[in-house]
Amino acid sequence: MNSKNYEFSKTLHNNQNQNWVRAIDSSKIITWIDDLFRILFPEKTLESIQIELLLDQNKINFITILTEINKGKAVDKSRELADAFYEALPELYSSMQKDAQAILDTDPAADCIEEIINSYPGFFAIEVYRIANAIASRTKCLIPRILTEYAHSKTGIDIHPNATIDVPFMIDHGTGIVIGESTIIGKYVSIYQGVTLGALQVEKSMQEKKRHPTVEDHVIIYANATILGGSTIIGNHSIVGGNTFISKSVNPYSLIMQSNKNTVLNQQEIKDINFFSI
Repeated sequence: MNSKNYEFSKTLHNNQNQNWVRAIDSSKIITWIDDLFRILFPEKTLESIQIELLLDQNKINFITILTEINKGKAVDKSRELADAFYEALPELYSSMQKDAQAILDTDPAADCIEEIINSYPGFFAIEVYRIANAIASRTKCLIPRILTEYAHSKTGIDIHPNATIDVPFMIDHGTGIVIGESTIIGKYVSIYQGVTLGALQVEKSMQEKKRHPTVEDHVIIYANATILGGSTIIGNHSIVGGNTFISKSVNPYSLIMQSNKNTVLNQQEIKDINFFSI
């Protein structure tokens, strides 16, 4: 080894001893969540004893992951967290069922539950969020962010695991959606592609403050709308039109649309008008 490589190796070693490490291979967490979803939503009906055995193995794998991440901490702590998570799993599963049913009830393009749980990116992103949020509410570790970034990479939907999202919640199409950390979303909210629920400004000093908006029950937010600010509240039963920009609260039952108007000309009226584009 030449001297430059030797010096760089020493630098890497020293930095890695100061937490410049990944802590765990993300693929282990991804395998765990994929296995869990195969138990919750299998290809065919499983016998109760099969489900019990699969859940036991999934729990063991989860404890192994927690123990690996939390090096130096007692294994009992990992078991305690796993116990709490799997005790909450029936309620999480019920929430997922309600999400899927709400999508089926509201989306005219959805034909059956099987279609939603198999192919809807919005459903997948929501349910990964629900799992990640349940873990994040019980411990601070890498798992929730790795889970939601996995869903982000697959769907283009970025939901922070610490956001608060009630049940049911519907995402249609979904690509480009961003839901920030301190966002609060109520029941029966529908969001379309390209929507941002973000902060008005990004400063480290605001880390502990509410930076993202609140969306109350029964709100529809159409494509590419941007809603910013921790004090911004979208009142219940409101409709937010596409491409709108909102940084102030709106009352319940509001209809928010862009003020810009499109001009529509009859085809016969534009015979003598020359258009060109670059």
